Amino acid sequence: MKSTYLISIAVASTTLLASCGGGGSQKQSSTQDDKTLLGAGSTFVYPLYSKIFNVYHQQTGIQVNYQSIGSGGGILQLINKTVDFGDSDAPLTADQEKQAGAPIVHIPICAGAVVLTYNLPGISDTLMLTPDVLANIYLGKITRWNDPAVQSINPKIKLPSLPIAVVHRSDGSGTTNIFTDYLSKVSPEWKTRVGASTSVNWPVGLGGKGNEGVSGLIKQTPGGFGYVELAYAIQNQMPVVKVQNAAGQFIAPTIASTQAASNISLPADAKVFVTNTTAPNGYPISGFTWAILYREQHYGDRSLNRAKELVNLFWWVTHDGQAYCADLHYAPLSATAQATAENLLKSITFDGKPIFTSTTQ
Repeated sequence: MKSTYLISIAVASTTLLASCGGGGSQKQSSTQDDKTLLGAGSTFVYPLYSKIFNVYHQQTGIQVNYQSIGSGGGILQLINKTVDFGDSDAPLTADQEKQAGAPIVHIPICAGAVVLTYNLPGISDTLMLTPDVLANIYLGKITRWNDPAVQSINPKIKLPSLPIAVVHRSDGSGTTNIFTDYLSKVSPEWKTRVGASTSVNWPVGLGGKGNEGVSGLIKQTPGGFGYVELAYAIQNQMPVVKVQNAAGQFIAPTIASTQAASNISLPADAKVFVTNTTAPNGYPISGFTWAILYREQHYGDRSLNRAKELVNLFWWVTHDGQAYCADLHYAPLSATAQATAENLLKSITFDGKPIFTSTTQ
């Protein structure tokens, strides 16, 4: 199915204003207002969204204002109905779904790698880590870079007697959810003591806000060590760790290894974790990011035009927009993941009627 399957939008001449927020009587939105959509959430996907939303604006005239505030913030703003869509690297929990008050759809956008990066002055070699050593660093059991457990994995590198300055996210984060989901799968102690969530009680470390904050703290701290989305490490010219996967291979985070981990059949609701993959060449700390929208779009004073523009946007993102993923170090959706996205977009309604139509433009 091609991205030419778009939704025809009748241009309205009304000058009434629209809002994507809360209650009030239904009002017809002005064409100008409906040409600006609002989103907030994941910093994980922000480098990709920055590019593709700019391209989409150039092609369609539709502007997308996206706030990179973390998955937790994006979920909250969607629940508060102050944005048209959120984005999260963690599916909504049952409690969050309940707070939303109406069904939410999770549209898969792409897959990405959560990487471990470090600041070791004078060392340009690529470090390798095993799952148990990684967990023990974040549990506070391994505290120095030349600890025998770290040194034995990297025998050709002379590691310094420097404290490991652990860095983690301070905000509610889907990146954290992917990372802690992985740690919970590979470390029974982590699963029992800390667990997996967008926010956890960290045993050790300093907190940074967003992927930007974590990468910034690591860069300015000798001995710094933390987790960020791959694009942030590459953009900041920071080294990344090869992590041993379930097959026993030390895998670098790349588009290919992320694709290997994410090339699975998604469930109908698209909510799935791919951490600790069994794929022999798969990077073990990979995950999807999802655009999150209300299934029924007629709420507050939203117009049908606005709802159509929103569905059009994400049809394009999950089709033509995938061409921009690889250059920004994200894995594009597989054919099966794209088909799941299509079905979910077709399920979105306005007054109970599907918004999507299959009329070829």
